[in-house]
Amino acid sequence: MLDLNGGEGNPTNQKKDTNNNKEREIEGEREVAFPSALSASSNSMMNRSSCRPQIDLTGAAIQGNFEERDPSILLPNQSDDISHLALDIGGSLIKLVYFSRHEDHPIDDKRKRSIKNKLGLSNGNSRSYPSLGGQLHFVKFETGKLNDCLDFISTKQLHMGGTDPPSWSSRRSTNENVIIKATGGGAYKFADVLKEKLGVSIDKEDEMDCLVAGANFLLKAIRHEAFTHMEGQKEFVQIDHNDLFPYLLVNIGSGVSMIKVDGDGKFERVSGTNVGGGTYWGLGRLLTKCKSFDELLELSQRGDNSNVDMLVGDIYGGVDYSKIGLSALTIASSFGKTISENKELSDYRPEDISLSLLRMISYNIGQISYLNALRYGLKRIFFGGFFIRGHAYTMDTISFAVHFWSKGQAQAMFLRHEGFLGALGAFMSYEKHGLDDLMVHQLVERFPMGDPCVDGKIDGPPLVDLNEKISWMEKFVQKGIEIIAPVPMAPPPGTTGVGGFERPYSRGGTLRSDASAALNIGVLHLVPTLDVFPLLADPKTYEPNTIDLADRSELEYWFTVLSEHLPDLVDKAVASEGGTDDAQRRGAAFARAFSAHLRRLMEEPAAYGKLGLANLLELREECLREFQFVDAYFSIKQRENEASLAVLPDLLMELDSMAEDARLLALIEGVLAANIFDWGSRACVDLYHKGTIIEIYRMSRKKMHRPWQVDDFDAFNKRMLGSGDKTPQPHKRALLFVDNSGADVVLGMLPLARELLRRGTEVVLVGNSSPALNDVTAMELPEIVAEAAKHCDTLRKAAEAGGLLMDAMVNIQDSSVDNVASVPLMVVVENGCGSPCIDFRQVSSELAAAAKDADLIILEGMGRALHTNFNARFKCDTLKLAMVKNQRLAEKLIKGNIYDCVCRFEPSD
Repeated sequence: MLDLNGGEGNPTNQKKDTNNNKEREIEGEREVAFPSALSASSNSMMNRSSCRPQIDLTGAAIQGNFEERDPSILLPNQSDDISHLALDIGGSLIKLVYFSRHEDHPIDDKRKRSIKNKLGLSNGNSRSYPSLGGQLHFVKFETGKLNDCLDFISTKQLHMGGTDPPSWSSRRSTNENVIIKATGGGAYKFADVLKEKLGVSIDKEDEMDCLVAGANFLLKAIRHEAFTHMEGQKEFVQIDHNDLFPYLLVNIGSGVSMIKVDGDGKFERVSGTNVGGGTYWGLGRLLTKCKSFDELLELSQRGDNSNVDMLVGDIYGGVDYSKIGLSALTIASSFGKTISENKELSDYRPEDISLSLLRMISYNIGQISYLNALRYGLKRIFFGGFFIRGHAYTMDTISFAVHFWSKGQAQAMFLRHEGFLGALGAFMSYEKHGLDDLMVHQLVERFPMGDPCVDGKIDGPPLVDLNEKISWMEKFVQKGIEIIAPVPMAPPPGTTGVGGFERPYSRGGTLRSDASAALNIGVLHLVPTLDVFPLLADPKTYEPNTIDLADRSELEYWFTVLSEHLPDLVDKAVASEGGTDDAQRRGAAFARAFSAHLRRLMEEPAAYGKLGLANLLELREECLREFQFVDAYFSIKQRENEASLAVLPDLLMELDSMAEDARLLALIEGVLAANIFDWGSRACVDLYHKGTIIEIYRMSRKKMHRPWQVDDFDAFNKRMLGSGDKTPQPHKRALLFVDNSGADVVLGMLPLARELLRRGTEVVLVGNSSPALNDVTAMELPEIVAEAAKHCDTLRKAAEAGGLLMDAMVNIQDSSVDNVASVPLMVVVENGCGSPCIDFRQVSSELAAAAKDADLIILEGMGRALHTNFNARFKCDTLKLAMVKNQRLAEKLIKGNIYDCVCRFEPSD
């Protein structure tokens, strides 16, 4: 499982600046793989080599609707295929990075265009060229199984722009003149094989160029890419991409290369060693007869190196050499004990040999890396290459060496995509690929159940469609074989022995090998239409998650909550599709897949990056969508919307009869009371058996006694109504982040929106881009508003002004209750996510643009105001409203009880 690119080779330092690459100047412009890198002037024809395809942007148009989170681009005049694939063919592994586009949904989007015009918005960002949504996939094969890799490429047609909707191009080209980027020794060795089997030509890229380009991209674009690993604990490190350089990149393949990176395309190979992964594998094979690299690592887990290594205590009679700071457990000589014993090789346990060998090589790599970092004054050292492969013991050993020799001044860091640096760099070598323009807020990592993988190896052909995926899962569940694609169901048996130079790292539990760690990276969704929310007070310090799942007790509690809710969710999902046999089969597959994810994360919470409750909830929704449950609560939402709209006129009449100050309090009480309807809460689901939605709402309203557990209403009331002789200016634009369908939005948020409109405030209703539980989506909101507008002149005029009624025939039943000459507009925008929570580091560009003139934010619901963003600060007035429907959350967050209310008002500074 090793690369060949780390070998020592020529000891002369190799300097490289890709900005001055003569070869590229001669070749001229290369293929465009992503239109998102094009400037406005790039729409003209570009130079290219005679056999290289290009993108024809004539007539290009973005496709999508309110519910389409990742819009694609239609190129009606595109006739050539675009390369999607890059390879890194090493001595032991082939790494693939390939791109697939999102499916097009050509739906009339005149409402969305109207909203942008009403608010004076552009497409939401500064791009003046088409943007392309899609995914980057990461796959690996053993080099010895090259034919399996070629079959994978051929089945998915990756070399021909496969996995994409036919609307991308008007016709498919033949294999003629298709060129694939590749790096690694195999790019030379197997070029003829790829030409023969796939009919493609290989464009060979320099390995060092690719390594550095891949590392730079990951460190700048992926939020939780880098992490430290000490004493079995993984801690993610947020790297400021403006302060990334210089750093030392240590790539551990068969040999080791150490590269000082000073910038994009600016690096120097400063050192290396021929003692690397190949040494470990080669010696291990000779000494233990292991048949694979994985087998050798597995042996090390059950080893005790003190049976082989000579320790300081062996020399000094079991005592420390305290004068120079060495304990009795420090290794004095790797394999040194074997010289003083009259034993043959067969007398030593292979497990002990494997562990001693792993420690010896890892220590030396760590020490040499630190010495080179010291030589150049570098504080950060990033380690990559498939020698590490997420193996906990290896990372601990390297980290200990760097920490020990630097006396804590330097830090070893590792990369989640460590084995794909070269392949990703080769992919980026396509000119105008578009990745350079993508930032961290435009990349979303998701973890679908991937191709079949059993015992760390791909088993069977790649999964082409959902039926194959479900059949595969059923097959292996029936046989009792653990699913480990991409998440192993249970840890392998055994322990890891001891770690560090000494033994102390074995305290408090064991470290586990993670032979499948290469699978613990997801699919990178490229979403150029995501932006950072501009009203965050400090985007650099913003942390959406309120619950810290690093606390093991918290982790276990919330996993239990999600597991207990799973059967009810499956029932709703299956019922939403008529309870058909197909729906039941997909529901069972979803339950197995999500349970596998939970088991994997319970075993290793950091397996998918930094884990928060918002990430867990998002994972659940993505898993539902993966098994084609688009909206599990659709029928429930419709029923609750109808019931709530039926009683809305009476509520509006009641509110209109109140004095101004009493009405504002009643409106906030109404939002809090209506927020009780949440199908994601077990306590609330139990309530539904005790009465109708209206009965429960009225009961909740009667219990709205102040003071609430968090009660800033008086401050909000003062800002809205003023005090004494002071009459405050109304807010210019309010962003209302709505939560649940039914009473929550109809009887809670819409009356509050109506009050703001009456006061001259523009209202932007912000709904989910995709369904999540019974949350209302941006696509559903216009119809709800149109129905509500039948009972309210203010809502009707505001909705008309905002273009929400352009498709609706609205007959006012009683306009006398709301006789106003003119009101501001009300519009709907999507938030860019499909989860009960919201991460303001990644919102839709439409929402980011709408926030430009906003001076009031109202966050409603547990997901948006408590699970996330309870501690977040914004540049404008912010009101956070929620009823707490979880006892543990109530205790931890507000020191209260279930059904307590939160009304937190945070005025702008």
